[in-house]
Amino acid sequence: MKIKNIIYTSLLALSVVSCSKDTFNEINTDPNRPAAVPTPSLLLSAERQVMNALRSESINFRGAQLFAQYFSQNIYTDQSRYLISAGYSDEYWTNTYKALNNLNEIIILNEDESTKIQAQANGAGANNTQIAISRILKSFAFHSLTDVFGDIPYESYGNKDADFEALKRNPDILTPKYASQEKIYKDILNELKSAADTLAKYKSGITFGNSDVIYQGKNEKWFKFANSLRLRLANRILSKDRALATQHIQDAIEKGVFTSNDDNAGFVYSTGSPYEAPLFRATVTANRKDFAVSKVLVDVLKGEKGPFKFADPRLSKYAKPNSKNVYKGQPYGLPLAAGNLFPIDSVSLPGEVINKANANEVLQQYAEVEFLISEFKGWEQSSYEKGVKASLERWGASAAEVSTYLGKLPAANKENVLSQKYLALYGQGIESWSEIRRTGYPLFLVKKGDVVWSGTIEGKPVSYTFVPEIGNEIPSRLVYPLKEQSTNKANYQSALGNQGDDVQFTKLWWNR
Repeated sequence: MKIKNIIYTSLLALSVVSCSKDTFNEINTDPNRPAAVPTPSLLLSAERQVMNALRSESINFRGAQLFAQYFSQNIYTDQSRYLISAGYSDEYWTNTYKALNNLNEIIILNEDESTKIQAQANGAGANNTQIAISRILKSFAFHSLTDVFGDIPYESYGNKDADFEALKRNPDILTPKYASQEKIYKDILNELKSAADTLAKYKSGITFGNSDVIYQGKNEKWFKFANSLRLRLANRILSKDRALATQHIQDAIEKGVFTSNDDNAGFVYSTGSPYEAPLFRATVTANRKDFAVSKVLVDVLKGEKGPFKFADPRLSKYAKPNSKNVYKGQPYGLPLAAGNLFPIDSVSLPGEVINKANANEVLQQYAEVEFLISEFKGWEQSSYEKGVKASLERWGASAAEVSTYLGKLPAANKENVLSQKYLALYGQGIESWSEIRRTGYPLFLVKKGDVVWSGTIEGKPVSYTFVPEIGNEIPSRLVYPLKEQSTNKANYQSALGNQGDDVQFTKLWWNR
């Protein structure tokens, strides 16, 4: 099972423009890696790569977590005001495609007649269930990429559309077309359905064993994840294709989605270097203190802002008290000159449970599923309450705290359901950012012109308002990696012709 490990990145394409096929194969063979890698090892690498890319300091902490106003910068504030380096796009793009290549390798090894028997060795599981699980994780990775950029190079297992050129081999396609987001979303829905239908036949089976950090190889858990993710994606495109979305939502719910926090899809990191969680590496290993919990979030959890006028037990999980043992959020989006207005020990930094080395980083959770069902059923009360309860319990609230909180919870409506969903998605920056773009909720987020801090400095009254560095509202997307403009220029330009200018405020297909 020789792994060519051809990674789709434009940088690699550039490096081999003048190389022969033999030369390419030679330089693409890593002498430090074994020629035959078991598929469980490939899955472990892919899971880690997906999560490291999704929760990286650049794309998550300096991008989506700020856009969602969960975090606020307390030294350099320009990223809170939407000034985002194109280098962040490059890192996320490249690392996610590396994971996708590993997942595609699993599929190839399980399909190739010369390797499919060996691919099942050492408890790896049946060929068809390995392929199904790889398709699910590929769907998640492509879904996350398209929600950040829009049109992207895409590959499908079950659809040979001419626009789906990413990851292609024999012959290798180093400058693939960009598929439209509409095509990508609709194909991912089919990929998830097909993969779930396969796993439905082998629910009691084990695939990949303990190399699968997310579900420890349990087919039934992956089956539920596929249907739950399908519920998410179908809900997102309800306004674009209601008939198709409704069909997938109803089918996913009927066949089986998450029913408790035990079903949550999460990747648990290690306490050993260099495999700690990304936030731990950023704030503990690198000793960075420039991300505080935002005043927006802290005030909402205190019951001082937003629709919930009572204390939330998640506050002590999401944030740490300051040096005076008080929860105090960092004002969001201060001008650069006021970035050091609050000393680090005066504001709340991220809580211990999300900032530990072996943090459990969630891809999707049960609470979200209940909020999606509540929305689909016209802001239905029971699912709304189940979603809130699931989130509280996931973060360790006691039975008494859960009962008290639910007893005060206002009735389900659009604002309340989506505001609770926002609170439950804490830490899942890209997904929360996507929901804010889709819905415009929660309403309590800081907007251009809002006063973010008023006080006295050197005896003089001062008031700061939120003034974005770029644009007037939350970014709609991130720009493509700069290298795409030179090494995949024709396809890059074609994507712009379909989607619009390569700027942060060009809306994605599902958000137009």
